[in-house]
Amino acid sequence: MATVQQLTTKHVLGIKYLSPEDIHLIFETAQTFKEVLNRPVKKVPSLRDITIANLFFENSTRTRISFELAEKRLSADVVNFSASSSSVKKGETLLDTVNNILSMKVDMVVMRHPAPGAHHFLSQHIDANIVNAGDGTHEHPTQALLDAFSMQEAVGDLTGKNIAIFGDILHSRVALSNIFCLQRLGAKVRVCGPPTLIPKHIGQLGVEVSHDVLDSLRWCDVANILRIQLERQDIKYIPSLREYAQYFGINRKLLDQLDKKIVVMHPGPINRGVEITSDVADSEHSIILQQVENGVAVRMAVLYLLAATR
Repeated sequence: MATVQQLTTKHVLGIKYLSPEDIHLIFETAQTFKEVLNRPVKKVPSLRDITIANLFFENSTRTRISFELAEKRLSADVVNFSASSSSVKKGETLLDTVNNILSMKVDMVVMRHPAPGAHHFLSQHIDANIVNAGDGTHEHPTQALLDAFSMQEAVGDLTGKNIAIFGDILHSRVALSNIFCLQRLGAKVRVCGPPTLIPKHIGQLGVEVSHDVLDSLRWCDVANILRIQLERQDIKYIPSLREYAQYFGINRKLLDQLDKKIVVMHPGPINRGVEITSDVADSEHSIILQQVENGVAVRMAVLYLLAATR
């Protein structure tokens, strides 16, 4: 890839800091990298002089592997850091941890952290490019970018399209990033779930709110289904998973009642039989595996474009 248009920011802290032009540039670049990933040799030397540290202060499988694969496909040097086996356990602060890593001449930091705003704090204190791989219940920008990129592949231009987000909106960083991203791309967004799992003032973000699953499925072109995040719930928000599945789970019987074919998505991990049944997750409606494939291409694009701002 020869000439690089630049992002308007040197970090990807959240979708709210990206312009629509930034998002379109990331998508164009991701499309090029997707073609690279389908070649016999899936590697390019674009970041061979860049060292990237993956700092995960929360457990992660898909996101961490996706970033690591993206970095290696770009020929970057990769350092993996896990908080569970680090000096953080001995009381070291976040800033000290990152500064110690940066003193080893790291150029970029990909970080997941349980505290909302941790990435913003770091960006004010260190020189490296920072990518937010999830901060608490706040944002998860690269997941929203790969979701929107996958939607665009499936249904075309998102301007005027109806996108419904189902499930645990209250505890989901994916939901917030998706809302910001989809609105910047001109889509109409609705959230649907039990009243206890939908933030009280979310309507102020310009989204529709519904508690009727079938009505929302009839309304939407794309259904993005989120899991129930029990690990972030300090009190009981639903009577039981069985009851949630009965009233808010997406199953084949519901899809068969629609007079159109919709696209079904899920950022994973899937609680099969709770928010989505296997006959939906594995159906012709589903683009869940395409999301995983697109995740590597989109993250390659983000890292590549950020490196150009150095």
